Amino acid sequence: MARIYPLFSGSSGNSYFVGSADAGILIDVGRSAKQIGDMLSACCIPISAVKGIFITHEHTDHIKGLRVFTSKYKIPIFSSMGTLQALEELEQLQRDISAVVIDHRGLECADMWISSFPTSHDCMEGIGFHITTADDRTLCFATDLGCITKQVYQNLEGSDFVVLESNHDIGMLKTGSYPYRLKQRIISDYGHLSNIACAEVLPKLAKKGTSRFLLAHLSHENNTPEIALQTSLCALTMDGLRRGFDYELYIAPRENITYTGILF
Repeated sequence: MARIYPLFSGSSGNSYFVGSADAGILIDVGRSAKQIGDMLSACCIPISAVKGIFITHEHTDHIKGLRVFTSKYKIPIFSSMGTLQALEELEQLQRDISAVVIDHRGLECADMWISSFPTSHDCMEGIGFHITTADDRTLCFATDLGCITKQVYQNLEGSDFVVLESNHDIGMLKTGSYPYRLKQRIISDYGHLSNIACAEVLPKLAKKGTSRFLLAHLSHENNTPEIALQTSLCALTMDGLRRGFDYELYIAPRENITYTGILF
């Protein structure tokens, strides 16, 4: 059975491993190649298990270690056409490294079937991923999105495990130190998903069969794990759903100091 390891999460860098110790994928490489390698090792995941690197979009906190990591380990990259073009312009792609377009039709990698869907974010062509394992378990990964579009919801619905952005507390953001234009960008439909926007959709998904949720990409400046957790718990409880019985709820840490993964 597969596990998801949130290696790093947040504005300081994002990277997740999905799969087993034998075969899996990295979603984003937003820390240095050394940090990613060290974290994989701490989680008892050999580099040889990484069969592909799947990139959501080209912002630095998702690709910081990409060029060095792929240069060292020769692992293929998968992303949208727009993101691959952006990566080429940013000189993150190398000719001897395979770069493959992934879309809604999907492809096989690491004994999993993986497809993508568009997300609403201020980048070239941001995407999320829908993953089906060999034993027919499903995980949907959606971070860095200003709103949940119909297409995003269709991919979330029915998934066994959902990784969803819970980026900021609206009150903390509005009264915080960020410049006005940055605040407006974050709360826009092309920015980041708030705790409330995330929490609103969780009960609907739980009633459609999702049993595990991982709240991801929490802002260090405008959120806390406790506030994000309580906002989602409140929405789920108000809808009559019980934690530990109807669903499990986790928070992706900024750095996975426990070195454990979550089964799905």
